[in-house]
Parts: sequence; C-alpha cells; structure tokens
Amino acid sequence: MDRKTFLKTTLAGAAALAVAPGTLVSCATPQKKNSTPLRLSFQEGVTPGESLAQKLDFMEKLGVTGFEPGGRGLAGRVQEIREALQGRDIKVSAICAGFEGFMLAQDPEEKAKFDTSMREIVRAAGELGSTGVIMVPVFNWQQPVLPHTLETREYLCAQLHDLGEFALSCGTSVILEPLNRKEAFYLRLVADAAAICRDADSEGVKCMGDFWHMQEETSDYAAFMAAGSYLRHVHIASRGNRVMPGEDGEKDKYVDGFRALKELEYPYYVSLECGCRGEDRAAALETAANLLRSQWEEA
Repeated sequence: MDRKTFLKTTLAGAAALAVAPGTLVSCATPQKKNSTPLRLSFQEGVTPGESLAQKLDFMEKLGVTGFEPGGRGLAGRVQEIREALQGRDIKVSAICAGFEGFMLAQDPEEKAKFDTSMREIVRAAGELGSTGVIMVPVFNWQQPVLPHTLETREYLCAQLHDLGEFALSCGTSVILEPLNRKEAFYLRLVADAAAICRDADSEGVKCMGDFWHMQEETSDYAAFMAAGSYLRHVHIASRGNRVMPGEDGEKDKYVDGFRALKELEYPYYVSLECGCRGEDRAAALETAANLLRSQWEEA
C-alpha cells in the first residue's frame, strides 16, 4: 500500500467512527466489581488487652481475622496460641522476626545464631499454620557485615534457597521485608525483594511490602504489581509518623496500593504495625479499621 492509499484508508476509518461512536461503547465488556476481601491483621503488641484472650476478643469485635505474633520465644507458645485461637475466626498471619544474629554476618557465631534461631521460629510458624516468618537480611546497625556486592547477593540467594526449602518442609515460608534506607539500605524496594525471591529459586521464599517503608517507592501500585505472586504479607501504618492509619490525616492514602492488591486478588493479610498517638488505643484501632475498609472499597 502506498502512502496516498494508506491515508485515504485511515481517514475513511476515522470518519466512520465519528459518524457511529456508539459502536465502540456497545462492544465494551462491563467491568465487574472486584470482590477480593480485605483481610486485616493486628500485631500482638498493637492490640489492647492484658491477656491473649482479651486481645483476640477485641480483634473479633472488629472483624479482624489475622493475628501477627512476634517470633521471639514462639516455639514455647505454640500450644498457648493454638488453644487461644480454637473456635475463633482468626488465624495466625505472618510471624514478625524474633531471631538472633543476621544472615549476612561476617562473624560465623552471629551467622550460626541466625541459622539456629530462625529455623526454630520457622518450625513453630509451620505448626501454627502461619503464612511465613518475616526477616531482614541485615539492618544498618549490624556489623561486621558482608560487603554490598554481586557476590554477596549470590550468597544471599543461595542461603535463602536453603532456608526457603526448609520452610516449605515445615508448611510455611520466609518473607523478605524491604525497609527504608535509614534502617536497611541493603534491601529497600519491593521489586528488589521480589527479584531476590526469584533468584533464590525456592517456593518457600516470599516478600512483603510495608506502606510506611514504601515511601521510598515511586508508586505503591507499581511496587505491589512488581512483587506479583511473591507477595505474601503487607504491613500498614500512618504515612508520616508511623502511628495508626488516619492519625496523620490527608497523608494516609492507601488506595493506589490497595488497587494493586485487589487486581492481584491478594489472598493474604494487611497487618497493622504501628504506634498510637492518642491514649485510647481501642478507639484509634476501630477508626483505623474503618478507614482502611473504606479506602479498600474506593480502590
């Protein structure tokens, strides 16, 4: 087709569309409302109550279905937590760290402490039916640490592969958490964590996003979409001072990220990891839960 014929053809097509614009509308498929539910989780320390039973009672009243305990001493609490959850519509979501040492330690004793304590927590997490154990490869304050090089990344992936396979054998996973650069410059972005999950080559290695730390991201939506099927957990807090969602006012917008979670049909938990500015923690949690559910609907 020469240029003259091409222009005649395209102009004729444009004219036809201008005469009958309704033809495009009539071919469109109506969009169905996304029915993916928001599964809220509270960390144990966030929830008011003197006993575990009181904390779970409070969560039930708010319709919260996930419980995130800390990992320290978890092996000795398995029976306690199982009994407390019996008959409730609440399950253990992720386990928040609690291990000793760190994975990228240069000191063999620090690395050995990590290996032993982490596997103990992973084993307990599997017994509780947890989605996984949250871990950070190294915090900025942990020294001496392996250099931030390609060789160290390859070492990290190999170590994660072994740990991920162990987690799989326990019926759970390990979950990499990116943090802001002030806390852990080695792993800051959700997409980086997802790439490490891929290269670790184990179904037992997953990642998460934390809305407060994700202020390092250029887009909440893009961060979660980059994680895709590797995404296993989400933390949430206010976006200015890491208090209850809503306590930082207009800054506390989560719709962009929630839209990605809904499009991914994310089946896991969004867990509150935050402080509280006010004295009435129970009222602040109820307000936060209502805000998050409202923004989830908006998404």
